[in-house]
Amino acid sequence: MEDGHIGRRQFMQHSAAGVALAASSNLALGTDHTSQRRSAGKTEGLVVTQADVLVVGGGTAGTIAAIQAARAGAKTTLIERGSQLGGTTTTGGVSFPGLFDAWGKQIIAGIGWELVRESVELDGGKLPDFARVPERHWENQVRVNQFLYAILAEEKCEQAGIQIAYYEFPQEVTGSPDGWRVDCAGFGTRRRVLCKQIVDCTGGAEVVGMLNLPRLRGEQTQPGSILFKLDKANSPGRRNGPGTGLLDSLYVHGADSTNSRTVTAANLKGRKSVLDRVRKERKRLMHLQPEAGFRESYRIEGKTVITVDDYTSGRLFEDAVCYAFYPVDLHTRSGVKPRPLARGTVPTVPLSALVPKGSRNIIVAGRCVSSDRLANSGLRVQASCMAMGQAAGAAAALAVRKNTTPLDVPIEDIREMLRRHGAIVPTA
Repeated sequence: MEDGHIGRRQFMQHSAAGVALAASSNLALGTDHTSQRRSAGKTEGLVVTQADVLVVGGGTAGTIAAIQAARAGAKTTLIERGSQLGGTTTTGGVSFPGLFDAWGKQIIAGIGWELVRESVELDGGKLPDFARVPERHWENQVRVNQFLYAILAEEKCEQAGIQIAYYEFPQEVTGSPDGWRVDCAGFGTRRRVLCKQIVDCTGGAEVVGMLNLPRLRGEQTQPGSILFKLDKANSPGRRNGPGTGLLDSLYVHGADSTNSRTVTAANLKGRKSVLDRVRKERKRLMHLQPEAGFRESYRIEGKTVITVDDYTSGRLFEDAVCYAFYPVDLHTRSGVKPRPLARGTVPTVPLSALVPKGSRNIIVAGRCVSSDRLANSGLRVQASCMAMGQAAGAAAALAVRKNTTPLDVPIEDIREMLRRHGAIVPTA
C-alpha cells in the first residue's frame, strides 16, 4: 500500500507568492525550507517539512501522541485544521474529562493526566479523590479551564520541540519505502511533510480513509452536541469561573464530522437551535462553543476489533497498552441510558486495535479505535483517548528508532517507554 500514489482530492493550487507562516512561537521553522517555482508566470511557495513522526489532528488524543513521540526523541510535526489544541476539551467545550479512575484507584495517568492536573492546579481548582468510588460515574470527572488547557498544551508542545501547523490538513498521501509524503494545504500555505510514521488522530480516521484502508461505520451515528450557557440579564458570573463551569448542551442530530460540508451543516444546525432557545427562554447568551462536538464517525478496522463483550468483560489483551473506563454510553434521539460496567471491571485497549488492517507505518488513536459501535461508545471518552494517544506516540517513535512499523515493535518496549513517561500499563 505504501508504494502507491494515493489520494482522494486533487492537491489545492494557490497563486499567492510566498508562504504564510503560523505566528506561534513554537513553530520550529528551522526544520522547513521553501522551494519556489514558476507556473503560468506566477511564483508559488511550497513549505517542505522533514519529520520522523507526523501527527494529524491536535485534539484529545493527538496532542498527547505528539508530546509522547517528541519526548521519546522523534522529530515531530503536528497538523491541526483548527486554531487551537485540545479538541473536545477545548473547541468542543467538554472541559470535564474522564475517567481517569476505576473502583477506587487511578488507572490512566501519564502525559494526559499531567496536562489535566497542571491545568487544575494553575487555575486554583480541586482534583477529585480517586480513592472514593462515586455513586454516579461522572462525579470523578475533572473540571478544567478549557482556555488554560489549550495554552498549556501549546507550551508543552513547545518544550518538547514539536512543530505545530494550524489551519492545515492533508490533501494527498503518498507512500514510499522510506515512509510518507503528505501534501497539506491551508489558506496561503502549501506544505509537504516527509515523514517516517503517521499517527492519525483525526477522530474519523481521515488519513486512513485517504489510503483506502478499511474503516467501519454504522448506518446511524450518535448525535453531536453544541454547548452553550444562558443566564438572566445582569446576573453575577458563574460561580465556577470562566472556562470551568458546566455548560448546557443541545443534541445536533445527524452531526457528521466526515468533511467540511458536513461539519458546516452540524455547526449551522446547532447554532440555530441555541438561537431558538434564547428566543424561547428570553435569557442572555453568556457562552457558546465555536463548534459542535462529535461523538461518532468512522472507526478503523484493525487486526483486533474490540467488541462490546471484550469491553464489558474487562478482557486483558496480550498486547494491551492502556486501560479504558466508562459505561457503555450510546446516545440516541431519545437520549442516553448509560450501562455501567460490573464492579471491578476495567477494559483494556490492545496495540492491534490502533493499527489499520493491512497497513504499515501508520497508527491511530482516539475514538476511531478499531471497535464495534457499543464498545466505541465507552472507549471514545477523553481519558481513554489520551491514554491511546500516548501509546500511539510511543509506538510511532519506537518504530522510527527501530526502522520498523508500529505493530512489529516489541510490546514490552512500548510498555517500558510508557512507564518511563508516567503511564499506567495493564498487567496480568
